[in-house]
Amino acid sequence: MKLAVAQINLTVGDIAGNTERILAAAREAHAAGAAILLTPEMSICGYPAEDLVLRQDFCDACAAALARIAADAPPALALIVGYPERSDDGRFNAAALVRGGRVEAVYRKHHLPNHSVFDEQRVFDSGNVPCVFACGGLNFGLNICGDIWEPGPVKWAKEAGADWLLVPNASPYHLSKERERVSVARARQVEAPLPFVYGNLVGGQDELVFDGASFVMNAEGEVLVQCPAWREGLFMIELDADSAHGPMHLLPTEDAAVYDALVLAVRDYVGKNGFKGVHLGLSGGIDSALTLAIAVDALGADKVHAVMMPSDYTAGISVEDSREMVRRLGVKYSEIAIKPMVEAFTAQLAGEFAGMKADTTEENLQARTRGTLLMALSNKFGTLVLTTGNKSEMGTGYATLYGDMAGGFAVLKDVSKMRVYRLSNYRNAISPVIPQRIIDRPPSAELRPDQTDQDSLPPYEILDAILAAYVERDLSARDIVALGYDAATVKRVIRLVDLAEYKRRQAAPGPRITPRNFGKDRRYPITNKYRPEGDLP
Repeated sequence: MKLAVAQINLTVGDIAGNTERILAAAREAHAAGAAILLTPEMSICGYPAEDLVLRQDFCDACAAALARIAADAPPALALIVGYPERSDDGRFNAAALVRGGRVEAVYRKHHLPNHSVFDEQRVFDSGNVPCVFACGGLNFGLNICGDIWEPGPVKWAKEAGADWLLVPNASPYHLSKERERVSVARARQVEAPLPFVYGNLVGGQDELVFDGASFVMNAEGEVLVQCPAWREGLFMIELDADSAHGPMHLLPTEDAAVYDALVLAVRDYVGKNGFKGVHLGLSGGIDSALTLAIAVDALGADKVHAVMMPSDYTAGISVEDSREMVRRLGVKYSEIAIKPMVEAFTAQLAGEFAGMKADTTEENLQARTRGTLLMALSNKFGTLVLTTGNKSEMGTGYATLYGDMAGGFAVLKDVSKMRVYRLSNYRNAISPVIPQRIIDRPPSAELRPDQTDQDSLPPYEILDAILAAYVERDLSARDIVALGYDAATVKRVIRLVDLAEYKRRQAAPGPRITPRNFGKDRRYPITNKYRPEGDLP
């Protein structure tokens, strides 16, 4: 028998649009001879719908869409569609079996994840009943996403008579997530050997990016079918009693996957929120250069406007390299000197600052002038401002509120500085869009004479390793020192991270590509007297 996996890009809250996409996939699958179509988790409303599912009108609209799908889908097709079910006994993350013009059965998700970016227990109740249906001489059980990450539901489906397991997912990407999914699936096979089809969402939703990469695994833990990552499509699979045949795509390398994640995140955030294009400040540095390359790959050169805003401290080669990069990419480009505006601010503040030495206040005035210009362009032209700061800067607070942090989407927010270099080299291996001098130069904010980042921060290879240990792995200061890092440096970095929490709370959202991003993942209080570095000498 034939089964189709709809690896589609859905939009949270676009119930009508998502319904049309589901029905289009259903008609295509039926025309291709499929007996079953598997769509992603919560496919009617998109994922994660968060507090929208607390609204009665929202759930009613999803129920109406489900009824329409049942009425309009090919009646011979067994269609698995996800939605928020609201009933007298609770509110559930559910998957409906639609066949023959009606909703034949409903499965309610058993295990509701409540960690990292997930808080389903806040809005859903847990189901506790397996669901198995017959089709083409085989019995199919249903699980939903998190159900296969914990013991129980797979075994219960098998005990209820399932020959195969169908698993609709909205599993967000982070580094090595593809391997993690396969490992978890194999762990369930030890508990209850059962072949299954894992169908995953693709697309960007605020901070989360979904990579697709749906697959089919047999009861021995062997991947028999591998759908592509980062690509929409309807993928046809031939099933028999215990085996399957279908596409076998290679998954991308780590750098390619991260780059694809950032491109998709920008494309969907801009497109799904209705912006006409993007503006970004181009400094001649590597962060803004990589952001520009990503923006062009996501949106096309015609929707990207780069703005160089030089000051007295901007090196001539920064302007030259910026001009060269925009020439290579063909984007719209402007140069707006900030000196007159900074001088006006300085003159107006002279009386207030009388007798005081210049410090970071004057540096920040430059950054905030640039932020004001970019936001004015955004307002006038209906574009989104992309901020260009990376995770290393966000971690340590090496950024200016209402300055270089001003904007609507922080493309590199979860990308460490060392990975910025890796991604820049990866992109240039495809085609050399970033001038090599930008990659080779020591990074600098260019807010004072002869400034480099390493005047204020440890070397990035050391800083990034400490940040990964403290932020992503929650290691203590002593544990990090035990890894071989200098105690004074560890203490300093941790102090910078903790002091910058108030800045990060005001930062734009950005795509999550690590297991612990600043945003939905890591939630620390701003007002906080705990000092984890205090036990170091």
